[in-house]
Amino acid sequence: MSVTLADVRAVLENILDPNTGRSIGAVVKDSQIQLVGEYVSVQVVLGYPAASQLDGIRAQIYAALKARGAANPDVNISVKIVAHAVQPGVARVEGVRNIIAIASGKGGVGKSTTAVNLAVALHAEGARVGLLDADIYGPSVPLMLGVSVKPTSSDGKKMAPVIGHGLQANSIGFLMNDDTPAIWRGPMVTQALEQLLRQTRWDDLDYLIIDMPPGTGDIALTLAQSVPVAGAVIVTTPQDIALIDARKGLKMFEKVNVPILGIIENMAIHICSQCGHAEPIFGQGGGERMAAEYKAPWLGSLPLTLTIREQADAGQPVVVSHPEGEAARLYREIAARLAGRVAILPKDLSDKFGAIAVKRT
Repeated sequence: MSVTLADVRAVLENILDPNTGRSIGAVVKDSQIQLVGEYVSVQVVLGYPAASQLDGIRAQIYAALKARGAANPDVNISVKIVAHAVQPGVARVEGVRNIIAIASGKGGVGKSTTAVNLAVALHAEGARVGLLDADIYGPSVPLMLGVSVKPTSSDGKKMAPVIGHGLQANSIGFLMNDDTPAIWRGPMVTQALEQLLRQTRWDDLDYLIIDMPPGTGDIALTLAQSVPVAGAVIVTTPQDIALIDARKGLKMFEKVNVPILGIIENMAIHICSQCGHAEPIFGQGGGERMAAEYKAPWLGSLPLTLTIREQADAGQPVVVSHPEGEAARLYREIAARLAGRVAILPKDLSDKFGAIAVKRT
């Protein structure tokens, strides 16, 4: 019995993409389906990196098509990451397709550790990833990447990013001594960040992760308005004190028309390194309740463990140092959901349309 186009489409519509929550059929055009009797060939192009998941998704589609009557179906899955829309009137950054801001309403919630591990996880899945340390007063990315070299410049105009664990990175910490404070006022800080962002020679990045400064003051607000961001992630702990400020951070991005890609609850539960006892010392479920309250995507929660802290201090993010561990698995799952959220955002169409000039006649 021949398999029809309607049969194939029905199969694809009933398979959910684990990271976007949408059906696989939503990303497959009719032109990507070939039918010859019982022979079926399907081309699926995912909009996010998924090196560790491709085989599983392929096997699921293969089994469903075979159950529908296709004889040894050919299922090809590839990845194409495109640029997505940013705030109106903000110039894009050369060499960068998508910028993701990792933010928190207050310091001390593990935002930088989360940003570094998510960046490494996206790189491990096959993406080209950059990391920009926007915390001018307290840069921590150089320590967490275990890199202390200074950026170089071949033309005196743009800096080459520093490479750490496969990431292209830049930070004011690479340009200053560890014990030298940045005694700058707000305008100088925002200017310094603009230079780090636009005067770094980013090389064909799918994602540039920006570790935002803590808080929602003038500096954070100015950055949210001037940096072409595809979306923002809010990192919080479960406790009420952190959630109060996390809500402010979320509202700040909403006011400048930056989509909220999701909420991550860090330090959700403490795991004793001696006995393995788990205890929610900062409370339980606060981040997930916040996500429900604001109808924001829930990306997941992360534990408070000694290993994560030790490896961050040692310049070996846990996703790199313990890739098979539970913490690394959680970071990878959250990174995949995050990339999936980016993939379903409106695409950037600025290259398809020239500048529109209005003239009086």
